[in-house]
Amino acid sequence: MFDNLMFLDGISDKGDFLKINPMAESDFSNEGDEKLEHLPIVALRNTVLFPGVVIPITVGRDKSMRAVKEAYDKSQLIGVLSQKKTETEDPLPEELYPIGTVARIVKLIHTNDGSLTAILQGRYRFELEELVSDHPFLYGKVNYLGSVTFDKDDLELQALISSINDTSKQIIDLSPQIPTEAIMMLRNIDSPIFLIDFISSNLNLKVDVKQQILEETDLLKKAKNVLNLLNNELKVLELKNQIENKVKVDIEKQQRDYFLNQQLKTIQEELGDNPQMEDINKMKERAKSKNWPEKIGKAFDKEISKLQRLNPQVAEYGITLSHLELMLDLPWGEYTNDNFDLKKVREKLDEDHYGLDKIKDRIIEHLAVLKLKGDMKAPILCLVGPPGVGKTSLGKSVADAIGRKYIRMSLGGLHDESEIRGHRKTYIGAMPGRILQSLKKAKSSNPVFILDEIDKIGSDFRGDPSSALLEVLDPEQNSTFYDNYLEQEYDLSKVMFIATANTLNGIQPALRDRMEIINVSGYSQEEKLEITKRHLIPDQRKEHGLKAKNIRISDGVIKEVISKYTRESGVRNLNRQIAGLMRHAAKEIAMDNAKSVGIKIKELTDILGPGRFTNDMYKEVNVAGVAVGLAWTSVGGDILFIESSSSNGKGKLTLTGNLGDVMKESASTALSYIKSNADELGIPPKVFSEKDIHIHVPEGAIPKDGPSAGVTMLTSLVSLLTGIPVKPFLAMTGEITLRGKVLPVGGIKEKVLAAKRAGIKEIILCNKNEKNIKEIDDTYIEGLTIHYVSEMKQVIEIALEQKPEKN
Repeated sequence: MFDNLMFLDGISDKGDFLKINPMAESDFSNEGDEKLEHLPIVALRNTVLFPGVVIPITVGRDKSMRAVKEAYDKSQLIGVLSQKKTETEDPLPEELYPIGTVARIVKLIHTNDGSLTAILQGRYRFELEELVSDHPFLYGKVNYLGSVTFDKDDLELQALISSINDTSKQIIDLSPQIPTEAIMMLRNIDSPIFLIDFISSNLNLKVDVKQQILEETDLLKKAKNVLNLLNNELKVLELKNQIENKVKVDIEKQQRDYFLNQQLKTIQEELGDNPQMEDINKMKERAKSKNWPEKIGKAFDKEISKLQRLNPQVAEYGITLSHLELMLDLPWGEYTNDNFDLKKVREKLDEDHYGLDKIKDRIIEHLAVLKLKGDMKAPILCLVGPPGVGKTSLGKSVADAIGRKYIRMSLGGLHDESEIRGHRKTYIGAMPGRILQSLKKAKSSNPVFILDEIDKIGSDFRGDPSSALLEVLDPEQNSTFYDNYLEQEYDLSKVMFIATANTLNGIQPALRDRMEIINVSGYSQEEKLEITKRHLIPDQRKEHGLKAKNIRISDGVIKEVISKYTRESGVRNLNRQIAGLMRHAAKEIAMDNAKSVGIKIKELTDILGPGRFTNDMYKEVNVAGVAVGLAWTSVGGDILFIESSSSNGKGKLTLTGNLGDVMKESASTALSYIKSNADELGIPPKVFSEKDIHIHVPEGAIPKDGPSAGVTMLTSLVSLLTGIPVKPFLAMTGEITLRGKVLPVGGIKEKVLAAKRAGIKEIILCNKNEKNIKEIDDTYIEGLTIHYVSEMKQVIEIALEQKPEKN
């Protein structure tokens, strides 16, 4: 409560702490004091002087010293005002509160440092009417204010004074720094007015609050205000004491628990039954059988020695114990034996996956080198292709074929670098990265490790996981992979990493450079037929509790499902359709409607619903201005229509269909080429100034971009402007130049297979893409006629049903 040590600002330049004392009750009378009209003025910084209160102040500023000496030499009376702002060094009149207290200088003491200590006794309240002079000290005209009166018959006021007394005593009892003599001091104060001023002076309040109390003339309001302030002070002290008592009890409990634990430890050691020592001894025994490097062994011995010295109750004990258990659980130098019978490995791969010959050959090549050399840094393979083509399941087959453990880690949506490198063990909830966690579960240091969806790694304020993978996937660096939790290097060079991705666009260039990219294209209808017969039907039959004799599905039915119910690069959706057939058969057998179910083509509509895809749409492409293009997406190849129309106007070109910048540039390039070759193409020049042209690519909700639609746009425009339709069942892809050259594009295999699935019979490609066609099995493109061109004139001659006539 009481502010026994208080800053006295305006007088003390050094901010000394000085004691505040009450004046004797006998000295409270103001009789005999001369009320001077003009007085020297001194300013206080951090306190307010109340009538009847005696305070010592240290005077340090030059003006203040002159004012005090002037007052002491003449009348011994001085006006005391409080500053509004503590930091003001030389306050102006408007920077002082107007109401203050006239004080009598009881004593003046000179100190060794050149300052003065003055004992001031508050006498009257006054108001500064006018500042007469501010040099060499403040000198002003004052107006004396009337004294606050006390009505002895006011019962409410008497009750307030009594409460103030009681609350003050409670605060003194709760404050060990306030001497108990203060209670006797309060009892000796008979004047309620002086009691309120004395308590207000000693309360730890801001200057503006004390100033409000000084200025208040209504004693009842003044008493209520002081009582509220005392109650707040009492609540703070009570809460402080509760906290201190609780802390004291907690510390005593910790000391008591530590003492008892030490006693228990000693007793258990005497009895030979210390569970902590038993755990430590077990870990030491396990460490003897570990085949880890010498550096790791030394680190383990150091950590376990530290564990023995720790009290089991402290938090660091659990952290150190978990760290040591991780070191023991990791498969240091533990490897499975590889199966080097390469013929059987190839048979296993062929059994699990139909096709994918290039990938299988690459795996066999690696194993052949490993067999001959005996040791080889594992390559980092990255399988890139559309969903559902078997990239992830291939990794499982590789692990089974060569006899290694299999680990799969999904990276889709991963955005925290600590998931790869681990957290520092000092953090709450710290754990090793998922790389080491997976090796710990596999109990082998040379597993086949699938890093799934590597192109879908995120990045935010928690770090960039793809950058953390740079060390993991670099054969030159991963022999010394550092995990933040383990705090030691771990050898990942024997791990066979296989990454999977739908597209290379989302992979960081530095990370892509560390991997060997193998493209996994989509399947043709022939491949899908074989996959369905060999894998999908047997697997789904087993999943639905059916036997081979319970259901019969002919090749014709499978082809119908492939062509009319799926149009994808992989077989995931095809698998769902086969599952629908199995559910139908299971229902018929379970309801005793049949013992064996044979699926017929005409029943597919009732079982799977109406066909979702048809080739009829390509037969309808007999309208001038419509051409079919081939596109590549992250989920495989696809076909797209490009439609052109014209209307009366001024030659404006409009493009719609959610096109990217590259496709818009292709359209402008195509139109520019047509304008420059209008005569040769049989197009009247006036068309370009009298007609507005609109190019639209359907499925406008899907963003489209890329240069491969250039030839399709140009063919569509020529068809529109000449009025000659494009041949049906014809698709094309290629980039164009202003000179009319056709340039090669990528994704040819996916595009060609998409065209074959869609029922296209003729394809126009750049002659430089012929090498890409040679990589495709001839059986998959059987029935397709492929035209190789180098100029747009050749495209127009092939694509249009009749040759345009020259003007």
